[in-house]
Amino acid sequence: MAIAKAERLMNLALCLMNTRRPLSKRELRDSIEAYREISSADAFNRMFERDKDDLRELGLVIEIVDALDGDTGYVARRDRNRLPEIELDAEEAAALTLAARVWQQARLAGAASGALQKLRAAGVPFEEAGYADAESGHSVIEPRIPAHEPAFEPLMLAARDRRPVSFDYRKANAARPEAREVEPWALECWRGHWYLAGFDRVRGAGRVFRLSRITGRVRTRVGRYTAEVPDHVDVRQTVESWAGEGARGTARIRLRHGAGYPLRARALSAVAVDGGWDELEIPYGHGLDAWLVEFGPDALVLEPADLRADVIDRLRAVAHSG
Repeated sequence: MAIAKAERLMNLALCLMNTRRPLSKRELRDSIEAYREISSADAFNRMFERDKDDLRELGLVIEIVDALDGDTGYVARRDRNRLPEIELDAEEAAALTLAARVWQQARLAGAASGALQKLRAAGVPFEEAGYADAESGHSVIEPRIPAHEPAFEPLMLAARDRRPVSFDYRKANAARPEAREVEPWALECWRGHWYLAGFDRVRGAGRVFRLSRITGRVRTRVGRYTAEVPDHVDVRQTVESWAGEGARGTARIRLRHGAGYPLRARALSAVAVDGGWDELEIPYGHGLDAWLVEFGPDALVLEPADLRADVIDRLRAVAHSG
């Protein structure tokens, strides 16, 4: 079985890399003997999708394009699947080793481990990096970036493969989610939360979405991107503007004991007051009202008055919509 699968994957890879135009599933089925032996169209589709995913896991870049006859076509262009010889010094190898240890998410952990094994087999000097413990073989530095949101993996794969997606998204000041259709650009973690930057087709502009506010399943759409992907996507700068970064003034708020740790991390000062509350002075900028609403009854704005009014308006909108 393993030999048959390896032969089938090899034949599929050769077909995709040696074609001058994208091939449809029907053409690939007619070209590969193992596929022709499958009588059920559903069984073939399932096998083809698994094989395609396996080839991508092995590093083959497979493009999905719309053919002239309306069918979806597949091609693996040689210029995108040819790498120069990899040469890394000890410091570069150490950086890769450290990056591979970051991921707690299972799929990324396996991919990172497999990549290191391939580079080690090619002679990359990981053992000389100086970050491994001689007896245990474990790194002294063990960074971690959690990725618990269910939407993380499908969005990561969609951004990698340049595939549009759709999902239901609940804004901070909304009681119910809204349908979004997005062309994913990049994912970034900021202060313990993952964010997606992409082109919102409905609104016709770039947007940033917090993954924890995505409800339900992320669905992949057929077709190519309609907007140009920027060379650089600064997700963090956009999110920081929501959270009041780059503020021109300060605000005084009260936080309940044991709550609002992200706000406490940004506080310029914090003083304990009676009744189980702390009084904080924090930077005040655009978007702070939306961020404060997320803390609900655990946060109380004292001043400035316009910030307090904005937060109250947002809370009332959520209450009325519920």
